[in-house]
Amino acid sequence: MRTRTLIVSLTAAGAALLSACATTTSANPEPSTNTPEPPPRPSTTTTTTPPVTKLPPIPPIVEAEVTITKTTPKPPPGVPCAGTADACIDLSANRTWLLSDGEVTFGPAPITHGRPGWETPPGTFNVGWKDIDHLSSEFDNAPMPYSVFFNGGIAFHEGSLTDLSHGCIHLSNSAARTYYEALQVGDVVQVVS
Repeated sequence: MRTRTLIVSLTAAGAALLSACATTTSANPEPSTNTPEPPPRPSTTTTTTPPVTKLPPIPPIVEAEVTITKTTPKPPPGVPCAGTADACIDLSANRTWLLSDGEVTFGPAPITHGRPGWETPPGTFNVGWKDIDHLSSEFDNAPMPYSVFFNGGIAFHEGSLTDLSHGCIHLSNSAARTYYEALQVGDVVQVVS
């Protein structure tokens, strides 16, 4: 019953609206002067101004009193690597050094390096990682104590000073310990032939 009443009411309201529209004779009817204007609707737009932060004044530009120039350290006498290297390897002389700001801090120390077919490549590299008791994953878990990796799988580590390696730099036990403690990840290793 309620549904019928609602439909009838809506139908009657729609009919009244249509008849009011149909009786308009002009496309632009004049507004009725008898109808009071509706009250203004409240504004829902809120305008806020962000707080102003006062910055300190920019200081004037002045000329520096002192110019600081960083110079590249020269290689120490008898060391074939750049003064910027942290470790230097001379493959032809089978020697290595540790350096700091172009000064020798350790060495020369004797080494052996890569055998034919497994040559140690020359170049400049960075220490990538260290492992105090590394076992070779390529060569039957061969021990590589005090490993300092600087070129992929090539590392300084304790090894034979008479047998050539598979590319690594073999050091004595004491030299390997020193290199392991002194070199950090990111340090520069230069290998010259």
